[in-house]
Amino acid sequence: MTRFWIRAARRGGRATAALLTASAALALAACSASAGTGPAAAPQARHSPGSPGPTRASALATLTARGAGPHYYLALGDSLAVGIQPDLAGVSRPTTSGYPSQLNALLRRHGARLRLVALGCSGETTSTMLHGGRCRYPRGSQLAQAVAFLRTHPGAVPLITIDIGANDPGSCLRAHGVGAMLGCVNTAASTALRQLGLILARLRTAAGPGGLIVGMTYYVPELAAWGQGSGGTGLAVLADSLVAGLDRQLAAVYRRHDARVADVFGAFASADFAGRVRLAGRSVPPNVADICSLTWMCAPAPRGPNVHATSAGYRVIARAFWRAITG
Repeated sequence: MTRFWIRAARRGGRATAALLTASAALALAACSASAGTGPAAAPQARHSPGSPGPTRASALATLTARGAGPHYYLALGDSLAVGIQPDLAGVSRPTTSGYPSQLNALLRRHGARLRLVALGCSGETTSTMLHGGRCRYPRGSQLAQAVAFLRTHPGAVPLITIDIGANDPGSCLRAHGVGAMLGCVNTAASTALRQLGLILARLRTAAGPGGLIVGMTYYVPELAAWGQGSGGTGLAVLADSLVAGLDRQLAAVYRRHDARVADVFGAFASADFAGRVRLAGRSVPPNVADICSLTWMCAPAPRGPNVHATSAGYRVIARAFWRAITG
């Protein structure tokens, strides 16, 4: 999971202003698209957000009441799916504290004894998940590897989790000018949503109707810019609107393919600008305090700023998945 606009903002004031302009336009585009008025509008969900699907009440029972033989939990996605965190030297490395490991431990405590198969790839995009090129897999891509596993273990994979899409705009960092950057990000977002649909369609076909697929929305690392001058506060507010709009579209695509949605945006209280709490001697909104405590964005160098979750943050993500499965 990388966030190109945070890195670009470090270039200086002019770049920050450009990114604010792009973020503002994108926020409006994302909101209109998620409302069904833009060209990238996602199809309407079969079930209203937050409402239970027809088998939600029995989902945990389905995961725990398995027949003979091993059964598996297949975890797919980008760096969050492999628990990336910065080490003492600031190098991002996989850990055993990622949300799939913590979710699997939570499931086991409630009787669902599944074997975790983690196929995530740091830096993965929807394109590389489909076609390969980021991490090495015997079948060529993460998706092909996942489909092969599902086909060779029919009926033995009751749970699949996935997070993907946050890295897709990364190449837009090289765009010159606000117009080029805005066009690049709009194209990247539309492509990511379309390709997510292709990924989910292939997973659903391979998993069959009984396989539970759970995707997730994203938190907002840019909230850490709050209070860093008027530009930083503006970036935090606009990025929050942008991610909220894109998350709504991601959720709609997941639900279109009969997948449930872990509300990580909500679990991190990402929209909560109301009130103030104390953080390191300053007064900040609750969502800023959460992003600083649940990610490495506010950590001193060399470990920060880093967009990835802390162990506590991954625990919050795991519990968001748990609620999607059982709530």
